[in-house]
Amino acid sequence: MLVSEIDLAIDVGKYLDALGVRWHIGGSVASSILGVPRTTVDIDLVADLRDRHVTPLVAALLPAYYVDEATVRWAVSTRRSFNAIHEATAIKVDVFCAKDEPLGREKLDRRIILELHGNRVPVASAENIILEKLVWYREAGGSEQWGDARGVVQVRRESLDLTYLRRHAATLGLDEALERLLGES
Repeated sequence: MLVSEIDLAIDVGKYLDALGVRWHIGGSVASSILGVPRTTVDIDLVADLRDRHVTPLVAALLPAYYVDEATVRWAVSTRRSFNAIHEATAIKVDVFCAKDEPLGREKLDRRIILELHGNRVPVASAENIILEKLVWYREAGGSEQWGDARGVVQVRRESLDLTYLRRHAATLGLDEALERLLGES
């Protein structure tokens, strides 16, 4: 059976759900779901992981995933990311620990629930996908980040919360980039 990135998000998500951890799909998979699809070879999840979750999460992921407990513990304590590599497919699941600040919590509050592969799955809101893609574009460059953000704007233009977008873009120093993106799309 062919395993997709969505299947792995659902799989890792069931362990997060069992631990009571709020999470959602982000990154290029989320922008492909809500915008213009593109090929990607990994999946990004955002999770509100805490130290108490580390040992049971690692135990649940093994042996289907390669995951290093020390790295997970470091990521949780620094609010950074770690990866779990699915052994059978070598697909990488990057888990970003949600930031302990108002926008980080608001992103989890604004996640949407979609039906994917017969499962109810949390996905980042269109607005938060756009903001994250603009941050990645500014920090790392790459036309795929801009293209992902543009694709979400093109598909979701009529339903976007522009007040939310503009407020957070200004806070992140992305207001000019956002206005350029909105003008292009």
